[in-house]
Amino acid sequence: MNHNDKNSGKGVRTAKFDIGDIVRHRVYPFRGVIFDVDPEFDNSEEWWQSIPEEVRPSKDQPFYHLLAENEQTTYEAYVSEQNLLPDDEGGPVSHPDTLEWFDGYRDGRYITPGEHIN
Repeated sequence: MNHNDKNSGKGVRTAKFDIGDIVRHRVYPFRGVIFDVDPEFDNSEEWWQSIPEEVRPSKDQPFYHLLAENEQTTYEAYVSEQNLLPDDEGGPVSHPDTLEWFDGYRDGRYITPGEHIN
């Protein structure tokens, strides 16, 4: 995904983060590595309604699938772009599925299969 591409689609923005980037949640204490990106919300209405209305994000923004971790456990998370920040902790994510999605970790991000490693 190229951050410099101009998106001609109405209402759909170019994603701020890429697959392999490590991010953290703006509010909740977890971080994770992005393994997939939806250009806009693509989950169930039930999931959407389960988010308290006062913090429910807009559907017309990129949503990210994360291999996430907090101090207690690892899990998968689905998070709106407005709720993510670049990770400032540094270091790899301890989620065991990173080996299924990525070919390694280098320079603060995960390497996707087929990505050139120099």
